Amino acid sequence: MSDSPLAGKQIVVGVSGSIAAYKSADLIRRLRDEGVEVRVVMTQGATEFITPLTLQSLSGHPVAIELLDADQESAMGHIALARWADWILIAPASADTIARLVQGRADDLLMALCLASEAPIAVAPAMNNKMWSNPATQDNLNQLRQRGVQLIGPGSGDQACGEQGEGRLLEPLDIVAAMKQLAVPGLLQGRHVLITAGPTYEPIDPVRFIGNRSSGKMGFAMAQAAQQAGAEVTLIAGPVALSTPSGVRRVDVETAEQMREAVLRSVAGKAIFISCAAVSDFRPLSSESEKIKKATHDTLMLELAPTVDIVSEVATGDNRPDFVVGFAAETRHVADYARDKLKRKKLDMIAANEVGEGKGFAADDNALQVIWADGSQTLPLAPKPQLARDLMTLIIRQFDAKNSTENS
Repeated sequence: MSDSPLAGKQIVVGVSGSIAAYKSADLIRRLRDEGVEVRVVMTQGATEFITPLTLQSLSGHPVAIELLDADQESAMGHIALARWADWILIAPASADTIARLVQGRADDLLMALCLASEAPIAVAPAMNNKMWSNPATQDNLNQLRQRGVQLIGPGSGDQACGEQGEGRLLEPLDIVAAMKQLAVPGLLQGRHVLITAGPTYEPIDPVRFIGNRSSGKMGFAMAQAAQQAGAEVTLIAGPVALSTPSGVRRVDVETAEQMREAVLRSVAGKAIFISCAAVSDFRPLSSESEKIKKATHDTLMLELAPTVDIVSEVATGDNRPDFVVGFAAETRHVADYARDKLKRKKLDMIAANEVGEGKGFAADDNALQVIWADGSQTLPLAPKPQLARDLMTLIIRQFDAKNSTENS
């Protein structure tokens, strides 16, 4: 068995109608060299550029083309393929295929497969440079990024049309290298990860509360990334309007104390704790049992008490996980405050970001400064699903480094 991070992965390679389809033959061979089990799905347009028999010979399995093919459906139809795949890799992905993927079309096998599968999707674009730079294509790509689809390439250079520019399909070895980067988190297989996400609401009366602007998007993206990395994930969520990531166990709470109790009940035996929630620092000292009437108050004074720092309690407790990650949302001096919290709270890693003026909370994109005892790395602005996968890769590397040191 290959020691490649792709070894043992089950990847559906989707081939769409592009002159670059000839490169898919070499791509399939390179993937199999890495220990990947490959199934191929072709669009009708792709069959005009390369024969299914060629790709069948290289993959070792029949090529699926027709959505309503009785033979295919009885063997490996789109639902079975959707369940089988660890990844779906569309290479080459034409401009038309990208547009149809954005629209959620299901009128051919490849598109139906993408809709039916919960596997992550990677897309390697291939098209004329003018098509690539067209605002319609760029808008489509932005939508795919927001949905967590990984883009691989394209490259730049000579094109089949005789022009030069961006839009070339990356070379197969480069696509394989990119897939290796995406597959690194698979090392969490068999590990238990506990994640908190979202805000907490601290009641003033039955109607009003103190809260914050956290949407929970980053924490939920972290839970999805951990699950895709092979981990068993428990997600403790404050009040958010988000769907539970597939394969993740979710516990809903509202207040900081409820979140603390849920964390302490769940933390034993976990390998990694990621405190992504924006837990309230203060709560009203008392909460009224009935709605406070505005007409009876010219002013209203709230007496606040501090809440317990959950991540500090976990990091210093008897059931401390092997690796504890905190988050820091700051309006200024982001790195300085983050380093202080890393030391003071005895964390293994902290991910810090600037918030306010449209940054951080509720936004679809974010950027992070990730800091640990002897290093740091900046993760640039990216959609939160992609950012979560990049951060999970860093967490895994430092988690493995810490375990290797302690066990040596």
